[in-house]
Amino acid sequence: ARRWPARRQRGTRMNQSGFVRRFMALVRKEIHQMMRDKSNLAVGLLLPIVLILLFGYGLSMDVKHAPIAVVLEDGSPNARQALDGLRGSSFLAPVWTNSMVEAEALMRAGEVDAIVRVPVDFSRRLAASDARLQLVLNGVDTGTANTLEGYVSGAVSQSMLREADCAGGKANAAARGEVVQRMWFNEAGNSTWYLVPGLVVLVLTLIGAFLTSLLIAREWENGTLESLFVTPVRPMEIVLAKVVPYIFVGTIDIVMFLLAARFLFEVPIRGSLVVIMAASLLYLVVSLLLGLFISGKTRNQFQASQVALITSFMPAMMLSGFVFDLRNVPVVVQVVSHLLPATHFMGAIKTLLLAGTHWPTVLQSAGILALYAVVLLVATTRTLRKTLD
Repeated sequence: ARRWPARRQRGTRMNQSGFVRRFMALVRKEIHQMMRDKSNLAVGLLLPIVLILLFGYGLSMDVKHAPIAVVLEDGSPNARQALDGLRGSSFLAPVWTNSMVEAEALMRAGEVDAIVRVPVDFSRRLAASDARLQLVLNGVDTGTANTLEGYVSGAVSQSMLREADCAGGKANAAARGEVVQRMWFNEAGNSTWYLVPGLVVLVLTLIGAFLTSLLIAREWENGTLESLFVTPVRPMEIVLAKVVPYIFVGTIDIVMFLLAARFLFEVPIRGSLVVIMAASLLYLVVSLLLGLFISGKTRNQFQASQVALITSFMPAMMLSGFVFDLRNVPVVVQVVSHLLPATHFMGAIKTLLLAGTHWPTVLQSAGILALYAVVLLVATTRTLRKTLD
């Protein structure tokens, strides 16, 4: 009776050692195959540099129904009339808050794009023709911030002009009130700071989904995958072995991106580097598994590359928030965009680089990406079951 536990322990150790041997053999095979395919290696290492250099500079976006927090510290009729223009604008969606602390919390959480603060002494200074309203802008999206500055200033000026007309035109509205602007997270107001963080999403999507979409399909076409089916190798081991080499390539790309962002484009990296690397690697794993799933499902290199381009890279560029503000697109497009892993990583990486480590945003995005990784790992493994069609 005492022999059975010992036998089970020996069997467990043999299974573990067998897994390690098979897995390391598969990893060596995938590394050799990756090194032989110079075109894929060039795409994985050189194309990200080209993307960083090409897309590192300005795009402009329109703004509509942008949420702005309003802090009304002066409850006088004059103060309320000064903000009438905000209510009537189709470009602005005021969110009334009770204090500056509440408004700042909304800004840090990304729920509003700007804060309009009416100070306590607004009415008194308005009578002395020296009134000022404070406008705090979220500089993570520079295009939206600059547009909002014009919208808010114009709306307040129009309100004051109407008030001056009602007073008989005795006062000059421009002299009576002024909007004092301050930008958060992007003090320089540089559009490059907004665009550069999105580049890592495109780079990791490219080397992840696009490159790995060819791996399994190539082996199906060459007949090498069938030869693996007669060995003790398990589908899960095949999937993990194919992911490992490209994780190293992706890590190099992430480091190149961070160096370019900091020293080439002078983007401040305010979040934790450890968290940035962890979030980027998690999204890279999701992209790699998505490419492998497409490859295992299509079993044809040409078809796999086309499907990967349509379902991963193009949506990551157009529907993740890299080019367009997702709040300004139709509801159907918003729903589709939030089904994409790239959309959740885009919000997390912009927050980490420009605003700092905001844990609610990071944890929410990381949880969604981890769920995608588990689902894609199971789905990809099922495409490699040891059955021949």
